Amino acid sequence: MAAGGVGGYLGAKLARTGHEVAMMARGRHLEAIRADGLTVETDTETFTVRPALATADAADIGPVVAVVFAVKLRDTEAAAEAIRPLIGKETVVIPFQNGVESAAILADRLGAAHAAAGCAYIAITIAEPGRLKKVGKLERFLFAEADGSQSPRIAAVRRALEDAGVNAPEPADIAVEIWRKFAFLASLSGMTAAARVAIGAIRADSHMLEMFRRAVAEVVAVARARGVAVRDDLVDEHMDFIATLPAEMTSSQAHDLAAGRPLEVDGLSGAVTRLGLAAGIDTPVHATLYAVLRPHSGGRADSGGH
Repeated sequence: MAAGGVGGYLGAKLARTGHEVAMMARGRHLEAIRADGLTVETDTETFTVRPALATADAADIGPVVAVVFAVKLRDTEAAAEAIRPLIGKETVVIPFQNGVESAAILADRLGAAHAAAGCAYIAITIAEPGRLKKVGKLERFLFAEADGSQSPRIAAVRRALEDAGVNAPEPADIAVEIWRKFAFLASLSGMTAAARVAIGAIRADSHMLEMFRRAVAEVVAVARARGVAVRDDLVDEHMDFIATLPAEMTSSQAHDLAAGRPLEVDGLSGAVTRLGLAAGIDTPVHATLYAVLRPHSGGRADSGGH
């Protein structure tokens, strides 16, 4: 849920190694998968798989062992409701999303017994209906039970992914990993979208660079206030990292804003602001980014993004 970049990639890898995989999709992407299968193109290979079932309705599938949950943050609650027919007694739902609230939302909607926690590092998009394109070698899928434990069902999913050639190492602390990624992603997404510039322009301007540092620091402060043991040097780590990025690099949120598509800002800078307020942590940079981007969160009605 669904067969977009992340979900489609993992589903295709599993299907290629003999697992029974159902893919949820919609529109032209669904039609293409049904007609010709799902094609994945990487730097080293291109392959096509035909899932056991491709559908827009979870009721067509029924209870499953595991759900790869990879939808846009703004669709989390609706997608959780939509997959109720997939939930059996032992079903685990593993979210690979950009935010930090996925496990809590899934637990609230589907029951704590079914909610896991995870994060993904991969550059992959739907190049055209029925075709995914992965760019670069980056690939890392981290997941655990919502409480951080490594249960037999989590271990079984990890073995299946590793056997399929997916890089899925066991995380020492999944909460730390999720917040580590979030500190960078929320800041990059907010800054590049609000300023309408790529990372190179942010690096070249001392004022914007300092705002980026403060944005990362705010997320780190919120994480610590919530009891997440992020490293002391995480801010410096992320600042060193952005110095290595291509100058033209931006964020998917910046692309969505330019195209008039709905934004994930409620689950990014909005979440930093909301969780910071609850924890008593001031987050002025993310609060400002959220206020600036919030009017565009629904996208343009005429953009084709709905």
